[in-house]
Amino acid sequence: MHLLQRKPYFTGKAGFTLIEILLVVVIISSLAAMVIPRLTGRSEQAKEAIAKADVQVNIATALKLYELDNGRYPTTEQGLRSLIQKPGAAPAPQNWNGPYVEKRSILDPWGREYIYKYPGSHGVDYDLFSLGKTGSDDETNINNWDS
Repeated sequence: MHLLQRKPYFTGKAGFTLIEILLVVVIISSLAAMVIPRLTGRSEQAKEAIAKADVQVNIATALKLYELDNGRYPTTEQGLRSLIQKPGAAPAPQNWNGPYVEKRSILDPWGREYIYKYPGSHGVDYDLFSLGKTGSDDETNINNWDS
């Protein structure tokens, strides 16, 4: 037999029956029904974790470095922007060695600016918080005084 005259591997009709296709659809639907409920709500949990890390570690560390360099925290008016660029408002920092954060703007995971107040009014040096998912000042806030 010549090489170009090979017999095909399938001698009958090739394809899937309607029953086989329906069986695959049912299996994929069952798997999706088990997995999707487990994933819902995870993005909100991740946003909350990012905000907590920013408030309690990332921005807090940057503020401590600023305070070590300049002998005081930025004022409320200077705000967190002073971690990115040297503030021009009084009191001007004498030993600013920033930027103290890598981001160009300090936004929470919901796209709003973190709220910073110095001096703090909750028994800490400064108040730093995010308004959270709701965007209103309520119990969903993520802050540095309730650790």
